[in-house]
Amino acid sequence: MKVAIVTGGSRGIGRASAIKLAADGYAVVVGYAGNEKAAAEVVEHITGAGGQALAVQADVADEHQVAAMFDAATEAFGGVDTVVNSAGRMPLSPIAELDLDDLDALYRTNMRGAFAVAREAARRLRPGGSIVLISTSVVGLQFPTYGAYTATKGAVEAMTLILARELRGRDITVNAVAPGPTATDLFLDGKDEATIERLAKQPPLERLGTPEDIANVVAFLGGAAGHWVNGQIVRANGGII
Repeated sequence: MKVAIVTGGSRGIGRASAIKLAADGYAVVVGYAGNEKAAAEVVEHITGAGGQALAVQADVADEHQVAAMFDAATEAFGGVDTVVNSAGRMPLSPIAELDLDDLDALYRTNMRGAFAVAREAARRLRPGGSIVLISTSVVGLQFPTYGAYTATKGAVEAMTLILARELRGRDITVNAVAPGPTATDLFLDGKDEATIERLAKQPPLERLGTPEDIANVVAFLGGAAGHWVNGQIVRANGGII
């Protein structure tokens, strides 16, 4: 049995990824920070469809809680094969107006958290496994007000190929998915209808991405079909430029 851990698994891209991986036959650990009810709903969705799932609370920036999440996966399902780090924060602000406390919180979750999860995955994954990190297409698009958020995701991209090279000989892949504008609560929060409409028209496909669009890419990279893809940043954004 293949086993996946999905952090940020109670909502948005993480939720969709957990459900997709379960549909593909994985037992899934749904990692969540604080929304126990939402995580339980994801578990119920998976088990109701005949899959196996377990919700585990963990602050991704706390290495001890991350290790405990991996322990829980191993105890329940026997090991870990795929790790998807979808936990993240996205407060927006012009750089000149940024509250540095917000920057510290962003760094803690988006960068330290990604590093802590990837580090534990590198130590624990079974051969044939995969690590999928979540970046953002804004690293290339460079939208105003996304400076701090994008800086943390640029760090995630920087470590993706390095970790893939460090895992030489282990048969473990490391990739990052960089979504464009995607209709998640995290993305939609604080945006007016005009802004959402403008962003939706930018890709040639003329719509926002859905969490399921991104989850399909995540599952491909996390599964056997995508195992020859390694050390890559996949910009899943409908062709937005």
